[in-house]
Amino acid sequence: MSDLHFEVRDGIAQIILNRPNAMNAFSEEMLDLWIDALQTVRDSNDIRVVIVKGNGKGFCAGGDMKEMGAGRGFYRSDEDRVTTGLARKNSLWKKVQRIPLLLEEIDQPVIAQINGAAFGAGLDMALMCDIRIAAEGAKLSESYTKVGLVPGDGAAYFLPRIVGIDKALDMLWTAKVLTANEAKEMGLVTFVIADDELEGFTENYAKKLANGPQTAIRFIKRAVYQNQTMSLRSSLDMISSFMAITTELEDHREGVKAVTEKRKPKFQ
Repeated sequence: MSDLHFEVRDGIAQIILNRPNAMNAFSEEMLDLWIDALQTVRDSNDIRVVIVKGNGKGFCAGGDMKEMGAGRGFYRSDEDRVTTGLARKNSLWKKVQRIPLLLEEIDQPVIAQINGAAFGAGLDMALMCDIRIAAEGAKLSESYTKVGLVPGDGAAYFLPRIVGIDKALDMLWTAKVLTANEAKEMGLVTFVIADDELEGFTENYAKKLANGPQTAIRFIKRAVYQNQTMSLRSSLDMISSFMAITTELEDHREGVKAVTEKRKPKFQ
């Protein structure tokens, strides 16, 4: 069985981390398959929504400490048996850091379905998603300092943008473990759902987005993220272009007609 499953049904893609006996900690195979899956999503016109989740009792425990301790996955090549700083940097760039860069290119909504533990880089993979839906029993932690590491995959970028600089530093410095409700209180997760309802809630949320007006949904995502680094003038110029495009589409005409006829639009 592969370390990651990728499947698409009714326009909804699922990226399922599949190392349950290791709490879905990253392996080199998992990262390679994850990168392939995200490239497929990015280039597809048929995939409308993506769900990222873990198989078994946890979402993702981050990097596999056994592999890291043995130096596996950080060599320059299969023949190289000297782990160096440069080799490790290059390994991060070619593997785990490809994931946030690919996610930045994806216009479709990406949902993290968090069950059990989301620790270290596992939590950071959830932060890279657009929506985070956590089970009540989930535990979340930026656990890097427990093993004397810095967050190498983007936590220093994503976390302060979500919870603020002070809360991000507190989480990163202390490696505290948060409950799902504590994480929601600080804005780290979007929804907290009963453990036995997590799967159904996430699927229904994804279906709602998959049935929505796709161009408008993707333009909204693009506008929200690009606005983080744009001036007001540039933002308004961009959004007026998006408005000009969407008003020409059938989804807009159907939506207006549905409002006037006091019914649901056909795309819902």
